[in-house]
Amino acid sequence: MAVRSALPWPLRWLLVAIMLGFSGALALWAFEFGRDIAGVDRNAQAELQRLRVEAKDLREQLMQARAEGSTSVSQLTAERAMIDQLQVQIRQLEADNQSLRNDLGFFERLIPASGGDALAIRGLQAERLSATQWRWQVLMIQAARRAPEFRGSLEISFTGTLAGKPWSARHASAPQSVLVKGYLRQEGLVDLPAQAEVKSVTAKVLQGSAVRSVQTLDL
Repeated sequence: MAVRSALPWPLRWLLVAIMLGFSGALALWAFEFGRDIAGVDRNAQAELQRLRVEAKDLREQLMQARAEGSTSVSQLTAERAMIDQLQVQIRQLEADNQSLRNDLGFFERLIPASGGDALAIRGLQAERLSATQWRWQVLMIQAARRAPEFRGSLEISFTGTLAGKPWSARHASAPQSVLVKGYLRQEGLVDLPAQAEVKSVTAKVLQGSAVRSVQTLDL
């Protein structure tokens, strides 16, 4: 006994053709889908490579910016230090200028508008620096503004007591030469006995053997 299909041959071929077409379409779709997936992967790799390059460039730019910033900070620090130093120098110059102005005003007050060429001692100072050492200072000035220069000598002497007895000593064995042009400031150091009690210091301006000016400072 044989069983035969009820479908005629033309329908069978049509069904087979439809199945083959469907299989072909499915295969083509799978192929295109695979190509799309592969293309996406290639694009992702390219994009990743591009991002890596950009990240490297950004890191280099950041390092360069940090280096430039560090250099700028160093330059700014150096400039600030220079400005501070200049400000200190300016303040010192202003102080020196004011001191000179004060000295000039002091001398102008000492010198009268008119008068002879007499020389006078206007400032005598003495201070003890140690047990045996003293420092003295003398200002000699001519009264006239255009007085001729004065050539003479200066003698400094100290008086007091030593071991309960009168005592005196000179700054040097002989008076020191001086040349006064308007005014002259002289100073010096002298060693005296530690046991001496200094009571006064005297400055004399001599011209030859004649005393032109004398001043005594009591201590």
